[in-house]
Amino acid sequence: MRACWHDTKGDMVKIFNTKDDNFQDEFNALLQRGAMDIDGVSVTVKMLLDEIKNEGNKALKAHIAKFDRWEPSSDEALAVDVDSMRRAYENLEPKLCDALHLAYDRIENYHQKLMPKSWIDFEKNGSMLGQKVTPVDSAGLYIPGGKAAYPSSLLMNAIPAIVAGVEEIVVCTPAPDGELNELLLAACHLCKVTKVFKVGGASAIGAMAYGTQSIPKVDVITGPGNIFVATAKKLVYGEVNIDMIAGPSEIGILADDSAREDFLAIDLLSQAEHDEMASSILITTDASLAPKVSNQVEKFLKTLSREKIARTSIEERGAIIVTQSMDEAIDLMNQIAPEHLEVVTQNPMELLPKIKHAGAIFLGEYTPEPIGDYVAGPNHTLPTGGTAKFYSPLSVDNFLKKSSIISMTKEGLNEIGEACALIANTEGLTAHEESVRIRLK
Repeated sequence: MRACWHDTKGDMVKIFNTKDDNFQDEFNALLQRGAMDIDGVSVTVKMLLDEIKNEGNKALKAHIAKFDRWEPSSDEALAVDVDSMRRAYENLEPKLCDALHLAYDRIENYHQKLMPKSWIDFEKNGSMLGQKVTPVDSAGLYIPGGKAAYPSSLLMNAIPAIVAGVEEIVVCTPAPDGELNELLLAACHLCKVTKVFKVGGASAIGAMAYGTQSIPKVDVITGPGNIFVATAKKLVYGEVNIDMIAGPSEIGILADDSAREDFLAIDLLSQAEHDEMASSILITTDASLAPKVSNQVEKFLKTLSREKIARTSIEERGAIIVTQSMDEAIDLMNQIAPEHLEVVTQNPMELLPKIKHAGAIFLGEYTPEPIGDYVAGPNHTLPTGGTAKFYSPLSVDNFLKKSSIISMTKEGLNEIGEACALIANTEGLTAHEESVRIRLK
């Protein structure tokens, strides 16, 4: 991505201005931030999936030895011992245990409010229409475990499934060198998840989609992952349902001259530290704010435990855009459709009606994005790469299915049957037509 520099020599973050002649070219490059080379890995992923489908555990153990650097001694070694999850929970520091429970309660409470209801409506003639909401029988949750362990992702995926009423929850997570994060195990115990397997990558997706001798086949697979996981989810869609094709994490921030540069800088870095491919974009109406934020980013970078990752992300995929008005800023942000959107302005609620596309919206300077990652309540599994234009956050809806209910009385059928028969006749489906007319006679 080229930079449009505006007296910003030495600034950490690329700074653009909408007045530049070549701004549109630069902005179009930003819109491609979430592009993943799925085609480039599809052949490899399909081969892995086929091996899992045809060979089950045998292929699974071979993949683990190759990619995770440990060899399961038996089929039973693929599963995590339930007692180890209980011990991990019991060994938690009290404050950390309290924090997990706080997160659990808030996530559960939020998702309970999202639960749709079954309903039935009776017409005057006695006919009945309605909808029946039913949970899927089983759900597979993929929890990443590569560059970092994410117990929060376990909570965010498991709790909606629990609230929805899913009976069988299966968790797959990679265990590099055979080791699992203790906090993740504790979170599994807290969620009462008992079927946890030390399997990662495309292999885990294949195992949950097709089933193996150890891992049950599920109805829906949710959870984030790298490009191999995303590609595998895309390829098994139809065999099972999936939540979305998620890419690298990202944050967009709308700010005016009331925003604090240190708040903005550290919030941009809160996503940059996830992955070198993560993107952090600030759009502001205040030209003087841009270099201040850039300088703060450099200052904070030196203090981060994941400085190298965050620095690469900011240098290659970070940007600050200066606009001529807030309406212009909002229009650009709607085109970006970020995974996370912070609105750090004097009156953020006034802008909310104008925001059309974002995975999660954080209003006000005291609502940093990380509060949504852990304890606020809404889900942190969100659409990325502009897919917030048509995808929604993970929720109970991903673990539910809806059936239509129709019951006609004789009187009700007499009222609408002729119209039904006529439409069937025009489509040339005479059995359809006669199925109705025989009841009208």
